[in-house]
Amino acid sequence: MSRNMISAIARPACVALALLAPLSAVAAGTLDDLLEQTRTVRAREAQQNKERIDRFQRERDRRAAMLSEAKGELAAENARANRLSQQFDENEKKLVELQAALDAKLGNLGEMFGVVRQVAGDFASVAHNSMISAQFPEREEFAQKLAQSKSLASIEDLERFWFEMQREMTETGSVTKFQAKVISASGEEQTKPVVRIGGLTASTDDGFVTYLPGEKEFAVLGRQPASRFVSPNVALLDETSGYHAATVDPTRGTLLSILVQTPKLSEQVKFGGLVGYLILGIGAIGLVMAAIRLFVLLAVSAKVNSQRKDSANARENNPLGRVLAVYYKDPSVAKDTLQLRLDEAVLKEIPALETWLPAIKMIAAVGPLMGLLGTVTGMILTFQQITLFGTGDPKIMADGISQALVTTVLGLVVAIPMVLIHAYLSGRSKDIIQILDEEAAGIIAEHAEKQHGRSA
Repeated sequence: MSRNMISAIARPACVALALLAPLSAVAAGTLDDLLEQTRTVRAREAQQNKERIDRFQRERDRRAAMLSEAKGELAAENARANRLSQQFDENEKKLVELQAALDAKLGNLGEMFGVVRQVAGDFASVAHNSMISAQFPEREEFAQKLAQSKSLASIEDLERFWFEMQREMTETGSVTKFQAKVISASGEEQTKPVVRIGGLTASTDDGFVTYLPGEKEFAVLGRQPASRFVSPNVALLDETSGYHAATVDPTRGTLLSILVQTPKLSEQVKFGGLVGYLILGIGAIGLVMAAIRLFVLLAVSAKVNSQRKDSANARENNPLGRVLAVYYKDPSVAKDTLQLRLDEAVLKEIPALETWLPAIKMIAAVGPLMGLLGTVTGMILTFQQITLFGTGDPKIMADGISQALVTTVLGLVVAIPMVLIHAYLSGRSKDIIQILDEEAAGIIAEHAEKQHGRSA
């Protein structure tokens, strides 16, 4: 086989070896070149392997040294932990011995300081809820510190504690004006004068205020009681001595909070719902009709009384004048005919005198019926809410019950005045009709006498 043929056969193998060799840059041209190249690659790989082994051994030695050092530290810490544990046990025994010795030396004094801490805790609770703390805020912190103290209280602390308790009793019986932070109804915080009546009631120029223990501030009540309750307390801001009337809440604000939560008249009417508004609307219409009818009847009554005094001159502007005019138009008519004419004239006047009275009477009867309708509607709503939510929360049933009761009240409020007004207006109308009947009867009697005189 010739060299060229061997070279041709070896060339692909050289190319494959060149691809495997990481450091080969040029393909071998002959077998000798390939052999030399392989030898070089092997030498390089051997050198690299040797370097890797050296690095591994150095790293192994370093880790071994670290392990040995860690074991030494662990042993040292274990020994230290044993010493500390032994020392802790010894200290515990010593503390028990010292505490026993202290208790023996204290005797009854320890019980006294226990009572002091207990009373200080109770006083801290009182001071937290008392509005006097808004004027003296530091006393609560002092009482809490004394109640939580593990050491014996000093003479100074005991004297101050006695002073704070005495001041609480003294301030409870005094009326004081001082500067304090007040949150207005709009939420704005201001510093303004506050008049405190003992530990019961406080007020500013805006009215009564409630005490906020957490912030040690006052807040103006969102809704104030009637002015007769507020005005005397506001007036105290300008007083400096003497005796003055004032409003005091002995429950420290509970009554005031209940009072301001009482719904106003407009809110109570709102509870009645649509039926309540309808009742009030009908009542308003009845009052307007009654007022107009009263004005008309008074005017007619005045004209009738005036006409009665001047019966010789019949005027057409009043019922009596129109009845008299029937007689004066034909004074010579027969008695029976005159009586019929006068009766007809009186009957014509009656409808005008009784105008709207049936409607007012009907409103007086419809008011309670609509109230009963609202009551039934409210009870239906209540039972529906009970069906859906049960009876666990009374507030859920409050709307239906409120509607039931308020509509009943509104119906009676409309009906009772309407009945009285109808009775009064009906009486006024009947009085005028009675006058007409009396005058008509008098005219007939007078006419009969005249006719009898002529026939005689």
